[in-house]
Amino acid sequence: MSAVAVARPVAQPQDLRIARIGPGQAEAVAAPFLAIGWRKPASLYEDYLREQERGERETLVAWLDDRAVGHVSLVWRSDYRPFREAGTPEIKDFAVEPASRRRGVGSALMDAAEALAARRGDLVGLGVGLHPGYGAAQRLYVLRGYVPDGHGLAWNGRAVRPAQQVRADDALNLYLVKRLRAAG
Repeated sequence: MSAVAVARPVAQPQDLRIARIGPGQAEAVAAPFLAIGWRKPASLYEDYLREQERGERETLVAWLDDRAVGHVSLVWRSDYRPFREAGTPEIKDFAVEPASRRRGVGSALMDAAEALAARRGDLVGLGVGLHPGYGAAQRLYVLRGYVPDGHGLAWNGRAVRPAQQVRADDALNLYLVKRLRAAG
């Protein structure tokens, strides 16, 4: 039997700052992801800023040495039906540039997103992809206390029926929830 690595808390860089995305920051937030070939143009973050201004989303950016190194969004009204119907906010588009991983950046972003969600309720959810590219995220979420929401797999936000064939791409997710404070 092989040993399973246990995640240890990683100290956050002292100069790490988490802040809401602001006007004029879209290019800086997009830059580290465009540099590695991800399709995350500045226009995406401009859309997030507009949604934030309308009160639909909060987008938090991790800044290290005045350079954007990661981000996460919290959507107050989820597109995923079980979350939407339950009023569960959803953490979406969580990303940390590869050079800044395993330094506490992702944990700081998740802490901040969960703190925002806790202001409105005791539950937060998220969807995680199922192919190997999401392995680190899957482990992170489980170690942070997220558990399956009980609705099974979803592809493009819709429940996968028994025997239904779907493609194992970025649209295939398992949705997870976390209780942010004790009930009662």
